[in-house]
Amino acid sequence: MLALIGFVSLIALVAAHTLVAGMTTRFFRLRLSTSWGAVVYTIVLTPMLLLFSTLFFTGVVNVGVGIDLGSPTIVFGLLIALPIVLGAAIDYLYVPSPEEYELPEAQ
Repeated sequence: MLALIGFVSLIALVAAHTLVAGMTTRFFRLRLSTSWGAVVYTIVLTPMLLLFSTLFFTGVVNVGVGIDLGSPTIVFGLLIALPIVLGAAIDYLYVPSPEEYELPEAQ
């Protein structure tokens, strides 16, 4: 039963990390005026944010208790790399580009 709870909590953490990665990608695309700036910030800052989140949730909160993933490379791939790829892909492929929105004139 403990392994089932650990597996469900681990999947929930992957989903939360994907949401965070998608939101940070969107934030960088909206705030930065250059296209490469958003890419660089997404590649550099988002993994650091997800690393701190992974350390907190797997260390302090004990998410994934009872699950042996093997090596730290698998943990990195599952909790950091996969959510970044999924979040950025969702933002770039399924959410309209920031240039498509018409904003009212500032007064």
